[in-house]
Amino acid sequence: PCTARCKTQKICIGPAFLRIYVGRSRSSPGQRKDDTMQQALMEAKSVEQPHRLTLDSRSRLSVTGVLEVESFDETEILLTSTRGSLSIRGQGLRLQQLSIDGGQVLVDGEDMNGENVDRRRIRQKVGLVFQYPEYQLFEETIAKDIAFGPKNQGLSEEEIDQRVRRAMAHVHLDYDKYAERSPFDLSGGQMRRVAIAGVLAMEPKVLILDEPAAGLDPRGRERILGMLQELHREGGVTIVMVSHSMDDCARLATRMIVMSKGELVLTDSPRNVFRQGDLMRSIGLGVPEAAELCGRLRAAGLQLPDDLFTQEELHDHLLRLWKEKQEKEAAK
Repeated sequence: PCTARCKTQKICIGPAFLRIYVGRSRSSPGQRKDDTMQQALMEAKSVEQPHRLTLDSRSRLSVTGVLEVESFDETEILLTSTRGSLSIRGQGLRLQQLSIDGGQVLVDGEDMNGENVDRRRIRQKVGLVFQYPEYQLFEETIAKDIAFGPKNQGLSEEEIDQRVRRAMAHVHLDYDKYAERSPFDLSGGQMRRVAIAGVLAMEPKVLILDEPAAGLDPRGRERILGMLQELHREGGVTIVMVSHSMDDCARLATRMIVMSKGELVLTDSPRNVFRQGDLMRSIGLGVPEAAELCGRLRAAGLQLPDDLFTQEELHDHLLRLWKEKQEKEAAK
């Protein structure tokens, strides 16, 4: 933020801009791509916006950070680790056009504040799943609840039915078994999958989720995270996920953005982020359990690389060291 504008409580994103790319890159994963080769899916250029924006009479959005993102994978998962960087309060939240005092917000190359722009159509390209989305379920059957979004898009009954079936398949709910059941007869994890299916049925290009596994038991958590991995790998959806769990970041992320107190701290691959363990601990996020154990083993004298951060990597490396030790002892 620039000092002059902070006095008027605005955030200035200057020359930096938010970008999320989709489409397979012909360059290496970490290499910057020429802008002419691929159009950004979402951009925010030189945006100035009030810190607090009233969305309706009961809800307020706290805007507290500036991000700079470029992803080149076909459908890259972007995990954002935050400490209170986004605060949404109130019930019945209905996202409206966010007015800005300067700059541009572009989705798929279209300026959200341009003249004669169809904002409703543009907003449908981005699906948003709030924390505890099951609280938003309200229809008498699962199929009707999932169909609510597509109906509001003005689709035909045949297309709506196809989308409901596809969305239920994506979240591993059998249509014949669950379509006519009440969503309130399901477990917490199943209800959450129904809520996510309602967003997927609108077929967004980008799916944004806030702590999607929060409050679930281990089994429900595993199903949700596994489902997101599958969506990313096979469903052709770019996923942006907000998380405080470094183990989830280690498992799912191809790119991370680390924020603390509204400021951008790091943006890099998980491997490079978790190499900076002291910095991550200093802002209250820490590192994955495997990386923490790896650090303690190195401190105890074991020869281990400093970039092991998943359980699988640590397991394989320790097993290899153990086998090498056994072979040396057998050769004596």
